[in-house]
Amino acid sequence: MVFSSPVERVSPGRVVGEREALGQQLEFQRATLVGKLDGLEDAELRRPMTGSGVSLLGLVKHLAATEHGWFIGVYAGVEEPELWPADEDFRVGVGETAEGLVGQYLRVCERAREVVAAGELDDVVRTPSGAEVNLRAILMHMVQETARHNGHADIIRESIDGATGY
Repeated sequence: MVFSSPVERVSPGRVVGEREALGQQLEFQRATLVGKLDGLEDAELRRPMTGSGVSLLGLVKHLAATEHGWFIGVYAGVEEPELWPADEDFRVGVGETAEGLVGQYLRVCERAREVVAAGELDDVVRTPSGAEVNLRAILMHMVQETARHNGHADIIRESIDGATGY
């Protein structure tokens, strides 16, 4: 089955406030990630493309776990199990599907949006290691984390079928 992205990518505003800029940049990066999967078959999405075994779906799985950890666990302080064991978040299991993993990612992103909407950029929380962090820094981290992995997704996608851009 060929994957079709369920999200629309919207360019971030160029004259917006700090909160809007952070949110729009993160949304753009999230949509870019899912868009990188568009038009590929399941086998292509799960194919390990690096020496360490990273695949496009593995990137989605990792970013779902990362968003869950930062926004739900650290910032919101909700105690619930990790989505996957840390050593499995880049690995796609035999029974895991593109629809299931992308669906999980989109659900985590929606929860993260709700958490962020209820907070203030200057809200400070403690990480599990005891370091202080504010919501602004978490948003900045997730923008750069998602953008960095989108760079990996660019290279992986080009290696699969030559597609560049998006």
